[in-house]
Amino acid sequence: MATSAEIRQQFLDFFTSKGHQVVPSAPIVVKNDPTLLFTNAGMNQFKDYFLGNSKPAAKRVADTQKCLRVSGKHNDLEEVGVDTYHHTMFEMLGNWSFGDYFKAEAIAWSWELLTEVYKIPKDRLYVTIFEGDAAEKLDRDDEAYNEWKKWIPAGRILNGNKKDNFWEMGDTGPCGPCSEIHVDCRSDEERSKVDGSTLINKDNPQVIEIWNNVFMQFNRLKDKRLEPLPEKHVDTGMGFERLVRVIQQKQSNYDTDVFTGTIAATAQITGKQYDFSDSKEAVAFRVIADHIRAIAFTIADGQLPSNTGAGYVIRRILRRAVRYYYSYLDYKQPLLHQLMPLLAGQFETVFPELKQQLGFVSKVVREEEEAFLRTLEKGLKRIDDIVKTASNGNKQLSGKETFELYDTYGFPFDLTQLIAAENKLTVNEEDFKAEMQQQKDRSRAATAIDTEDWVVVNDESATEFVGYDSLDIKTKVLKYRKVKAKGKEAYQLVLSATPFYAESGGQVGDTGALDFGGEQIEVIDTKKENNLYIQFTEKLPANMEAPVLASVNPARRKAITAHHSATHLLHAALRKVLGAHVAQKGSLVNDEQLRFDFSHFAKVTEEEIAQIEQIVNEKIRENIPVVIREMPKDEAIALGAMALFGEKYGDRVRVVVIDPNYSIELCGGTHAGTTGELGFFKIKHESAVAAGVRRIEAVAGNAAEQYINEQFTLVQQIKEALKNPKEVLKAIENLGTENSELKKRLESLEAKQLAALKETLLQQVTQVNGTQFIGSIVETGSADSLKKLCFDFKTALAANGAYVVVLAANIDGKAQVALLLDETFAAAKNLEAPKIIKEHIAPLIKGGGGGQKTLATAGGQDAGNLPQVIEKVKGLI
Repeated sequence: MATSAEIRQQFLDFFTSKGHQVVPSAPIVVKNDPTLLFTNAGMNQFKDYFLGNSKPAAKRVADTQKCLRVSGKHNDLEEVGVDTYHHTMFEMLGNWSFGDYFKAEAIAWSWELLTEVYKIPKDRLYVTIFEGDAAEKLDRDDEAYNEWKKWIPAGRILNGNKKDNFWEMGDTGPCGPCSEIHVDCRSDEERSKVDGSTLINKDNPQVIEIWNNVFMQFNRLKDKRLEPLPEKHVDTGMGFERLVRVIQQKQSNYDTDVFTGTIAATAQITGKQYDFSDSKEAVAFRVIADHIRAIAFTIADGQLPSNTGAGYVIRRILRRAVRYYYSYLDYKQPLLHQLMPLLAGQFETVFPELKQQLGFVSKVVREEEEAFLRTLEKGLKRIDDIVKTASNGNKQLSGKETFELYDTYGFPFDLTQLIAAENKLTVNEEDFKAEMQQQKDRSRAATAIDTEDWVVVNDESATEFVGYDSLDIKTKVLKYRKVKAKGKEAYQLVLSATPFYAESGGQVGDTGALDFGGEQIEVIDTKKENNLYIQFTEKLPANMEAPVLASVNPARRKAITAHHSATHLLHAALRKVLGAHVAQKGSLVNDEQLRFDFSHFAKVTEEEIAQIEQIVNEKIRENIPVVIREMPKDEAIALGAMALFGEKYGDRVRVVVIDPNYSIELCGGTHAGTTGELGFFKIKHESAVAAGVRRIEAVAGNAAEQYINEQFTLVQQIKEALKNPKEVLKAIENLGTENSELKKRLESLEAKQLAALKETLLQQVTQVNGTQFIGSIVETGSADSLKKLCFDFKTALAANGAYVVVLAANIDGKAQVALLLDETFAAAKNLEAPKIIKEHIAPLIKGGGGGQKTLATAGGQDAGNLPQVIEKVKGLI
């Protein structure tokens, strides 16, 4: 039986024999495409070819692409691991034609590969074609039908609706009918009872789609109209994991050698056995085997877990895996990082980036696991509190509480449901779903961009970037469109040639002006959408067809280039001082400063920072020429050029050399002519960003001069404030010592004052319904004093029975309140201090607070109602 590695290679070899060029996978993390966080289909890296923004190097291409899907059709994250054939990360095998062959070849080759190379029985295969759509005025795809009839009986060619058999890139853009290939994996006995054609696209786990042939014929406009594309393309995608399952004759993707190694290793680590069932324990094995791949390859491609955007998606996937091994495999320590070496070895020849960064990725994953395991324990305590509250009353957890457990503590709905059931409670699932939908709607609204169709002014295709050599050029507008985001309108212009650098590789986009025959239009930003250079403006010129003088802001560009060249000098210095393990993990280069993120597992010491600064400034003083060359990628790597993980490089690359023995990097940014132009380099700050990643913020050129002047001015101001002492440091130390002594004296006086106040208040104890009560507005300088006084009353009052104490103070115009309840009294009256604060006190003082069951505090804006606070608490007794 063929291994998964052999099956992958057979696909690539087959299409090589058909004249296709095999290209590497694009990174799973998407850059320069505002419509995507992750590569979610094989075609993502080829969008520019379909859109006509650039020309492909080869008309026929084949590849295997790392993809990540965590939303959309059949890809709800909460379902992955539960069924047998859906995944977060998966490989998409594909063959592509850019205006070359079309339906006849694509259909014939897919049949030949599946039946003659892979030997899948022909009687197990079904195909679907687009049935047409009257509303769109689209006919049935008879061309695909007639091609399939050459290979498969007509009874196995099924009509498919627009949802299943018309593929679209998005709301607008290239699209067209598609033809899916399905395989029936059921037993012969089952197949004899129920015809497989009745189970196509019915979510049967044994009758599954494995290959989709998309025939791109149309372009979808903003108003939903379709127009024919000038060239027809083929875009196919075959799910690798499903294909392996079919060829290896398994009932589940997880039973193939793509996943069995990870499952076996998990069993060995946890001491549990995988039994192939639908039990929670078995689902946990599948979740781990799936999620570990998504986590590992996205981090290797440069996306660290975080609280926003793409980083939040990765954190969510990682936390789901942790929840499953913690809850269902009873494993309470980090597990995922232990599986990394196995995964890196499995994919070493196809996706080598994980093996190359194994130590870094493992460290990041381990620290994320440890952090979440701590959060998980807090979540279990929180659910205990919620369960106890629910047990006293309505016997149901609200949707809000369930969502809090999901969103704050990472509890999946089914885990909360299980814990609730164990406590004879139910969960309000409808309300939970409503809370989830609200979050999705908020997220969508925050990121929604309304983009109109391009208005073509001059019908030419690619934009030429000339900004490395020229900052002012004569050009013309090719097309423009209006965009609206967060309520603001702007315009995007595409020029036939542009001097404006588009935001990329950490360097911000250029600004400047467009002169339309005397009418000045300000360029406020420049970005890339795939390979299309887009200038942003706040208005349009009166005459869009006028010749354009495009001018980059030269002072801003000069400051940016100084900082970009400084990042190269810094990167090399970091590797010299800290070690060769240092690799760039992100950067931001603008006119004000540079920010450089790099892999390193310890704080950079003051001595190391001084050493790094010294090396960089030496290189600046040497005034080394910054040499930029274009060459084949392999030649650049052989030269020793640093390539960044997660970047997609073409066959020819731009190499920036600052002394061949010091710094050689692949880089598309703009740079100074010589290092001397940087003037001076200074590190402002060093900090941690994430597990195993440090950040340096620094300045060069004019920004460095300004920073030093600011620091010098600050020192002068400090000296003046200290009356210009001869020894500034000693004067500051003396101030610190004096401050500490004064604090001690103040604390001693406050303690005496509190003791006296305590005795006075004890004389004012009254009886309310047989309960000792102290309620008073006191004079004190801190909220802590109120709390301490209450705490001191516990011992003094306990000997004489039940008690309630409420103390209030007006501190700098703000209300402060402390509330103490006797434990026996609170239990008898079913009262809790935080609840009294929330329901009765907080509204009166316009604030909030909380605390423990018998001791809580509050703060608010309105100190005028403090007498009412005392009376309100007294009334509760």
